[in-house]
Amino acid sequence: MSARSRDLPRRSCLSVPGSSERFLEKAPNVAADMTFLDLEDSVAPLEKESARAKVVDAIKNHDWGERVMCVRVNAWDTKWTYGDIAEVVGNAGDRLEEVMLPKTQSAAEVVALDLLLTQVEANAGLPAGHIGIEAQIETTRGLINVEEICAASPRLETIVFGPADFAASMEMPVLTGGVSIPEYPGDHFHYVFSKILMAGRANSLQVIDGPFLKIRELDALREYCMRTRTLGYDGKWALNPDQVTVLNEVFSPTQEQYDRALAILAAYREATEDDRKGAVMFGDEMIDEASRKMAVKFVTRGERAGLTPGAG
Repeated sequence: MSARSRDLPRRSCLSVPGSSERFLEKAPNVAADMTFLDLEDSVAPLEKESARAKVVDAIKNHDWGERVMCVRVNAWDTKWTYGDIAEVVGNAGDRLEEVMLPKTQSAAEVVALDLLLTQVEANAGLPAGHIGIEAQIETTRGLINVEEICAASPRLETIVFGPADFAASMEMPVLTGGVSIPEYPGDHFHYVFSKILMAGRANSLQVIDGPFLKIRELDALREYCMRTRTLGYDGKWALNPDQVTVLNEVFSPTQEQYDRALAILAAYREATEDDRKGAVMFGDEMIDEASRKMAVKFVTRGERAGLTPGAG
């Protein structure tokens, strides 16, 4: 995988249709942590092959800043996957850092992508292993195999849930994916979210939730993405600039949380290294090794979001 991109934040992952020159022109001005130029569902079948050159031109000639740059190719069950990778990865240069594989159903699909990338990188003069992989879980078969998928290649950087295709694969009686279902007594995707999260974390991957399709309902987006944020997800897809603003806020620790985590780490370090104690009181709370692990997560995410220690 790209050494630069693996640990960069992905609070907001902006989807940009690869066939639209207008959206490709605007995308660098949107403050997303990660941007993926799409060759799959947002591109009409008759535009897919011509979109490849537009995507290559955008990657090479626009200023994308420090964000993670990714291209979503078409799935292996189409006729476009090989051509997408050969033309885009082969010509985009080293600013392209990841390829996203939709509808991943088995570890073998990831291994096949890894092998193809190795050949294309060699022919393009890219460092071996430069291109990372994001795998999307969008089918029941993919969810069943998610543990093997997450362990299939060292190129894997993230695992991504695709709610709309997954709802169709489950034959759920819904017409909009990635939104709450008021009639269901709870969160109908809770098991799915948790299973994908555990598989990703067991393999040190970032874990990302898919799109929220009611793009004008920002309050509903904020409420909905608190579910995956609370579970421990790193970020979520965005379909427009307004969604990016909400996601960057929701998936960042607050300054108060970041400072408290730093204080816990300092108190625990003093207790274990100076006083040789395994547990110590921190205010009215006892902290121990488990507290340290939780605090490290907040500090890591805060640093990814650009936080620094507060004045207090």
